[in-house]
Amino acid sequence: MYKVAICDDEQQQRELVKNMLIALSVKTNLNFDIEMFSSGEELAAYYENNNPSFHILILDVEMNGINGIQTARKIRSLKNVDEQIIFLTSYPEYMLESFDVVTYQYLIKPVAPHIFEEKIVKLHQYFQAQDPKFIVIKSAYEEVILKHHEIIAIEAAKSLTIKNKLHFVTQNQTYESKGIISNYASALKDFHFLQIHRSIIINLLHVKKFAGGKVFMSNAMELPIGRSKIKEVKDAYTKFMVTEMG
Repeated sequence: MYKVAICDDEQQQRELVKNMLIALSVKTNLNFDIEMFSSGEELAAYYENNNPSFHILILDVEMNGINGIQTARKIRSLKNVDEQIIFLTSYPEYMLESFDVVTYQYLIKPVAPHIFEEKIVKLHQYFQAQDPKFIVIKSAYEEVILKHHEIIAIEAAKSLTIKNKLHFVTQNQTYESKGIISNYASALKDFHFLQIHRSIIINLLHVKKFAGGKVFMSNAMELPIGRSKIKEVKDAYTKFMVTEMG
């Protein structure tokens, strides 16, 4: 599931892009969670309020208020570097300026649906190739794409009906999936993740403090550290902090 923001000050254009994404979803196994914004200010404010980030931003260039390139520049200035930006515009002269915000595509309106679909499929392939920064989990009946930095903790959850049930905890939501926690610990150990208990993995980026055999996370979770792991966890966190500050 890709989170997509469509930002255009014309409702007809927003609906047109939304319908092209829906049509592509029907033809393929790609799914999109689409939100629409009627101005650059509205989309920039969404990011300034620390809402969940998008995978793909589809922006009109010429809009009332701040234009699409200014909007993208604002979002990039807030340290959002993983979003892939597609500009749709009637103005080819802005293309060079768009490169300043690391643009994936610059498409001239009107865009033929098959061209648009082709670009989105190629973008999907790009995301798959970038998989060290992302993790894809099966949650309920869909696949969810999570950025590593969004994950606060992964917990093995007790369940009488589901074997190897896992909870992937983010700032805004907890996703249920299945898997072996030690496998995730191995796969993610090079990405600031650490197993602190036989049933818990934490993201060191989200640690606030350690106290009394517990670790306190950025979302106020208090997680127990396995008694045999206390020294290992504190040593790993110290090393992480030294590396980050260096």
